[in-house]
Amino acid sequence: MYKVDPNKVYPAREFFNIRIGAMKIGFLGVDVSKLTLDVALIIDEKVKCKEFSNKQEGFVALETWIERQGVSDLRACMEATGTYSLALATYLHEAGQKVSVVNPAKIKGFAQCELARVKTDKADARLIARYCQRMTPEPWKPKPKHIREMQEWVHRAEALQGMMQQ
Repeated sequence: MYKVDPNKVYPAREFFNIRIGAMKIGFLGVDVSKLTLDVALIIDEKVKCKEFSNKQEGFVALETWIERQGVSDLRACMEATGTYSLALATYLHEAGQKVSVVNPAKIKGFAQCELARVKTDKADARLIARYCQRMTPEPWKPKPKHIREMQEWVHRAEALQGMMQQ
């Protein structure tokens, strides 16, 4: 724990960090695709980007990377991309992180307000992280496990019916 010098004048952010033990808040923006997760992590207005696989191993690697950045309070945000984003959102939620799954139209509107023109996965991840930081979207909660399992069975049955009709 840092000690406060009563004779020194501190900027508000530095004083706040000293008083709470230098807690680091991180805002994670995730651009989700079928195979990869492009992430941008904002800590103290600095952005770090990295790419991970959209599989269980990639989720674990992402969690390890975030821990190495010294983040003690994470707020993650991603666009709702159906099954591609569901697995990561569930993983982060079960790990105790604050996760928001946002309608892509909201992110698009935010990008227009910022006059963002670059359209790459890395740029999208940065944009989503800024959205998370500035707009503080509502936390996401997964559906109960039995409902998710039932939905998987329904999707599988529909896929099999489609194959039989061909």
